[in-house]
Amino acid sequence: MKLPFQVDLNDKVVAVTGAGGVLMSEFARALAACGAKVALLDINYDAAKAVADDIGENAIAVRCNCLDKESIKAAKEEVNEAFGPVNFLINGAGGNNPRATTDNETAAEEAQKDFFALDESGIKFVFDLNITTAFLVTQVFAQNMTKTGGNIINISSMNAYRPLTKIPAYSAAKAGISNFTQWLAVHFASKGIRCNAIAPGFFVTNQNRALLFNEDGTPTARTGNILAATPMKKFGEVGDLLGALLWLADDNASGFVTGTVIPVDGGFSAYSGV
Repeated sequence: MKLPFQVDLNDKVVAVTGAGGVLMSEFARALAACGAKVALLDINYDAAKAVADDIGENAIAVRCNCLDKESIKAAKEEVNEAFGPVNFLINGAGGNNPRATTDNETAAEEAQKDFFALDESGIKFVFDLNITTAFLVTQVFAQNMTKTGGNIINISSMNAYRPLTKIPAYSAAKAGISNFTQWLAVHFASKGIRCNAIAPGFFVTNQNRALLFNEDGTPTARTGNILAATPMKKFGEVGDLLGALLWLADDNASGFVTGTVIPVDGGFSAYSGV
């Protein structure tokens, strides 16, 4: 792995949720490369273990259902036994679900699955997957940090700045993550815990690949819309996020930074469309 710069994280024990995914697995690799001991938490244990095995002795995979507080507590105990108390948390678990996605961009377009046909269970699932996971995991892992200080990084999204069409629940949930980040920053500042968020622009992941590319590999119409609204006219690469991650991870570089949401988006959030 090529890092944009090196920081010293030898004193960090990091828990990363959703660590078996495309973005969070690279976060785990980057932090371990800087000396941190990294616990990769994921409900998909096999995916997390493949990454942990690739990283080596500085990493362990931990099976964790981030919607189940008892599962989170058990994961914490496993991490504590292997590496000691966590002082750095990345809430990376999240995502969207087809049950909470409309077929049409606006009500002017006829669609079989419009806003009124969205499944209530799908809406709740998306909120839980993004908001409730971050809440529960922070509740469990930040308790030790109130005694030692710590660092929390949440994963927000461009949806938090301006909601994207078709995905109302995911957009609202990520807006909630940005708000929750600010709340945590204020609440825990007196305890020496910093809390910030990274808001990725458009990156190709396993979750969104089918929305961005057809089966034959050609871009979908949605990809055309995304790139037209991204001044740099390209999707982000995972490595584009690592500079922001390492800056926020390093107490010497960002020790007075808390309550921020950092967009890494190729200019998407700055573009008005004209």
